Amino acid sequence: MRLLNPPLLENVVDIAVAAGQAILPIYAQNTIELVHKKDGSPLTVADRLAHDMIISRLSVLTPNIPVLSEESSENDIQERQQWPTLWLVDPLDGTKEFIHRTDEFTVNIALIINHQPVLGVVYAPALALLYYGMDGFGAYKKYDHQIKKIFSRPCHHLWRVVASRRHGAEELDRFLEQLSAYTLVKTGSSLKICLVAEGRADLYPRLSPTSEWDTAAGHAIIKNAGGILCDADYRSFQYNKRDTLLNGPFMVSHRDSPKRMFSIGT
Repeated sequence: MRLLNPPLLENVVDIAVAAGQAILPIYAQNTIELVHKKDGSPLTVADRLAHDMIISRLSVLTPNIPVLSEESSENDIQERQQWPTLWLVDPLDGTKEFIHRTDEFTVNIALIINHQPVLGVVYAPALALLYYGMDGFGAYKKYDHQIKKIFSRPCHHLWRVVASRRHGAEELDRFLEQLSAYTLVKTGSSLKICLVAEGRADLYPRLSPTSEWDTAAGHAIIKNAGGILCDADYRSFQYNKRDTLLNGPFMVSHRDSPKRMFSIGT
């Protein structure tokens, strides 16, 4: 695809990093003002600041590609069904982590073409940690000024499981009962997908709903690191679905992990 090239990826990385850096002063404040959206989820001024910055810069970078963000208007959410290509953005993934100051929040930007993520950037500004990937280019991690190509790894003995801090505890417990041996680390946001992508974790089971913008950027990274993000029937997620922007349960692992893992807990 002519659209996919290193300069495009570099520009999207710059946009994600700029948005992340812009919200750090808000993160450092003693008090973070909150409002709640219709679904009850929290919203901060940082969400809106990152949203506005990313929308503005992507619109300049690729004026012919529409942008759908978690904070987009209802009108955009309806119109998006006509878009074969779009940017899918979570300007602040892990708002609760942001509020509780765990440092585990991210800026997520993904490019979707024909319902599949082909480019993804995940930036954790409080950790100075960056992940990115693109079809035909591979997946990478940047930390402490060092860039390295990353690969997911198949599990051989002890499952290293990563899971959400705040969602689906009961379902997770039932899932873990099926594993013969495991270690468990809980963390926030799309960093869980990235930990599998870089081989520091073997499995990320998500057994409660998410939205498409929560997974799209991480999905592009894990698939370009040799991994998979699949539903319980071992099918890759589709994005910009016609009827809903919600995801069902999914697993993230190396592509050679046993398929039986994807039926556990369903």
